[in-house]
Amino acid sequence: MVGNHLLQLIRRNAIQVLVTPPAIPVGKIKSFGALGPKYEVGHALRQLEDGDWMVEVTLVESGEKVEYRWTRLSDDPEAH
Repeated sequence: MVGNHLLQLIRRNAIQVLVTPPAIPVGKIKSFGALGPKYEVGHALRQLEDGDWMVEVTLVESGEKVEYRWTRLSDDPEAH
């Protein structure tokens, strides 16, 4: 009985674990690859099942807001 209670407690606590997003360079202007369009980096939106994060970015030319993976964003160069 104690083992069952402990397992339930562990499961309940696992749901309450806070996950800190990576340090997002909010406000930086980057480009999709070396020659791609420019975008402004926004805030982390949510963590994905694979551990990556979705980040909101704003396309500079159109103002459109889209979601972009953190792992891809972190590889993109700063725009000049």
